[in-house]
Formats: sequence, structure tokens, C-alpha cells
Amino acid sequence: MGKNRVRRGALPGVQGQLMLFMGGVTIVTLGLVWVLITYWLEPQYTRTLRASLENRMQAITDRIESSESEISRREFGMLFLNEAFWDELTGDIESGAINMDGTCVDISDATCRNVQYYESLYPCVLHESSGAFGGGSYFTRDTAMAVRLRQLLFSQGTLYETLESGGNRQMVVGCLARDGRYGIIVSANLAQIATAARVLRGILPSVALLLLVLNLLFAALFSRWFTKPLHRLADGARKIADGDYDTHIDLPRKDEVGLLAQEFNHMADEVKRSAELQRELLANVSHDLRTPLTLIKGYAETVRDLSGNDDARRTEQCDIIMDETDRLSALVNSVMELSKVSSGAQRPVPVDFDMSQLCFEVAGRYDALCEQNGWTLRLEADHACPVTADPGMMERVLHNLLGNATQHLGPDGVFVLRAVPLPAGGCRVEVEDHGPGIPPEELAHVFDRYYRARRDAGRPGNGLGLSITKAILQQHGFAFGVDSAVGRGSVFWFEMSTQRALPAPGAEA
Repeated sequence: MGKNRVRRGALPGVQGQLMLFMGGVTIVTLGLVWVLITYWLEPQYTRTLRASLENRMQAITDRIESSESEISRREFGMLFLNEAFWDELTGDIESGAINMDGTCVDISDATCRNVQYYESLYPCVLHESSGAFGGGSYFTRDTAMAVRLRQLLFSQGTLYETLESGGNRQMVVGCLARDGRYGIIVSANLAQIATAARVLRGILPSVALLLLVLNLLFAALFSRWFTKPLHRLADGARKIADGDYDTHIDLPRKDEVGLLAQEFNHMADEVKRSAELQRELLANVSHDLRTPLTLIKGYAETVRDLSGNDDARRTEQCDIIMDETDRLSALVNSVMELSKVSSGAQRPVPVDFDMSQLCFEVAGRYDALCEQNGWTLRLEADHACPVTADPGMMERVLHNLLGNATQHLGPDGVFVLRAVPLPAGGCRVEVEDHGPGIPPEELAHVFDRYYRARRDAGRPGNGLGLSITKAILQQHGFAFGVDSAVGRGSVFWFEMSTQRALPAPGAEA
């Protein structure tokens, strides 16, 4: 099977998913547009027009209500108007102070006959207008339609109707003024909104098809540009899986994909370093195993074939066999301990104890070794340091750091174990030596698994002690590190807390 074959039943690739998404969004959007045209456009237009007509009607009503004199009267069947009032109202309408563009205003009295009207509407179903303005022979004041609407208004107090005549539709609103003595009716044409909606629905399929094609084309182009670096990352991952650890992906981008490429390159570097460390482990462990096994076999054969009857020689050679066996066991135990701590199989059991007291007990076990070799272990733990941790694991950490210090002592033969309380609680533990120090380029790797500096070649140890220390401190969630200067020595340190909350096994410090 090819490496790039898509698993049966799996989702389409990013390009296909993006095209499906864009197609779905287009269809949903156009569906919403169709719903709005069908169910929302005409009602919303009607509500808006009614509100506009009611506002204009209220402006006329306010003028009539605010007049201090009578605006009209009827005597002997004759209509007499208050010319000053009507001239002022007409002037305001013509100047635009009261906006009546595109409307018909009908003002009547309680006799249901017209008092005055203002026509700016063509055609007008109410007055059967033909386009002139301000009254005249082109308008009929008291049409049957107008009289009927006035009668409804005076009987109901308000009016809202839609008129239809000769294919024209007109919205009419009305109210009463001056204690019901005058009726004001304002009307305007209803645009053929239903026809417009049908036209829009008719062209919507063509627009939908065009938009769908354009969106899919855009999605295809965009997804190809977007997935190109992802394909490069996938190819790089495949090369790393095949063992090419020098693979790097250069993407000059500042977005999340660029960040992914940076993390990929960092991962490649870490995988390469891990592979090199594993090769070094195989070489070191193989060497460390080969030497004691060779000695054990050689001296065992000697005891069997040559010195079996010589008690002194047999005892000496058996001692060598036992020493090499112990060395072999120590190596195997270190590897197994590191594996258990790193994998989380061995979890810390935190309790409250005094770290300065533990430092005192551990330092006492080095008295004989220091006396034998002429070394000096200086203990600086004069204050109580209450902490929460696994005391057995902390003891192992101290032994590893002190054992490492004994391999790098300076000419003075002095190394220091220090426990200092921290202001916020807990303590800082330091192990200091006055040896050759660690070069800056090696500082970042001293706690790495199986790492041994070049200057340590030939010295006792297997390079696992500091790795075990790192794993234990990470399990406890304690900060740790090393400060060193070439020619002045090194200080390995870690800071302990009084909190019981511990991170998950394997979490980085």
C-alpha cells in the first residue's frame, strides 16, 4: 500500500473539507436570503411605511390641535376656512418643514366632507388624482372611497387600511383631532414589493450557482496555498521516521503554520539528539558491560583451570570477580531505576520532614570516604527547613549530587552541601565543588540522559546519576539547575516547597 493512500472511511483532506465548508456556508447564506425575501421583506416594508405615515399624520394633527382659533366652519351649506391657518400650513408643507412628499393628506370635518387636502401622490386612489398639486379640477374631493374612509374614521376613531384600484395599492392611516371634530387621513402608494420579491426569487438560483462556483474556486485556491506547507511538514515527518534526523522545514511565515514549522524543527533537533544519546548509551553500556563480563569470564576460567588449588590466588581472583559483578549490578540497577522514575512506575510519596536534618544524615555517611581520601565535606544546614517531599527520593538526589561532586573536586579537596530556608517557605539545596567547572556549551546537557562530558571520559560512573536526579525533581515539581564557571567549580541546586500538589509523572520542570 502507498504511504499517501487515504484510509477508507476517513474524512476528505483539508482542501476537500474547506470546499465543503465554503459550499455549505454559501447554501445556508442563500437559504437565509430566500427566507428573508419571502417572509420578511414585505412585512418589514409595510411596518416601516405605516410608521412613516403615522409620523406625518401626527405632524398635521399637532398643527390643528395647536391652533387657538377655529380652522373652518360651515354655514348654510357653505365652507368657510381660516385662511391664515391654512396658508401657514400650506407654506410649511411646500417648504418641506412638514415633509409630505409622495403622500396624500385628506382633512375632513364631522360631516364627512373634505375641508382641505394636499396631494403629492400619483395616482391617488382616494381622490382619483391625475398628478396636479394643491387642489383644482384634476382632483375629486369627496369620492365614494374618500367618504367611506371618513365614515370609518369618525366611527372607529382610528383608521388603517390598504386600498386597491386598477392595480394600484395604497396604504391609508387616519386619526381624529379637536375632540373628534376633524379627521386626518394620510396615505401613500405601496410599492410593488411583492413583485420585487418574486423577481429576486427568480434570479436567486442563478446568483446562487455563480456564488457557489466562485466560493468553491476560492476555497480550492486558498486550501492549496494553505495545505502546501502542511504537505511539506508531513514529508519532513516521514523523513524523520525513516531516520533522516537532519530534516528541517523552512517556512518564512509568522502565523500558526510558521510556529508549527519552528516547533517541528525543534522536535527534529530533539529527536536527533535523543538518537545520538541512545547511540552513546549503547556504546557506553556495551563498553561498561563488556569490561566486567570479560573480566568475570577470564578470572572464572583462571580459577577453574589454573589457580583452583592456590588459595591466595583463587581468593584474589574471586574478589575481582565479585567487584566486577558489583559494578555490573550497579549499572543495571541505575538503568532500571532511571526507567522506573522516568516512566512514573515509581511515584513519590510526599511527607513533611526537615530537609536540613536529612542533609545532616546523608553528609555523615561520607565521613569515612572523606577521611580515606583526604577530602572535606562542609555541611551548611544550620536552620530548620520544613518541606514536603518523598524523603527516600530526596536522599537519592543528595547521593547522586554528592557522588558527582566527588568526581570533580578541585585541588583543595573541598565540596559543600548547603540547605537554606526560602522566605516563601521550603528551602534551596546546593551541592558545590571547586573543580574545573563546566563549559557553557555543555551546561544545557549535564542533566540529559546518558550524557557525559568529554572531560569525564575514563572516570567511574555511567552518566545516569544526574538523569535520575532530574527525573526525581521533575516528579516533585521542583525547580533545579546548575551554575558553573570554568576553572572555579560548579553549584548544582534545587528548590523544594511545602506544597503536596505534585505534577503528573514525566512532566517537565
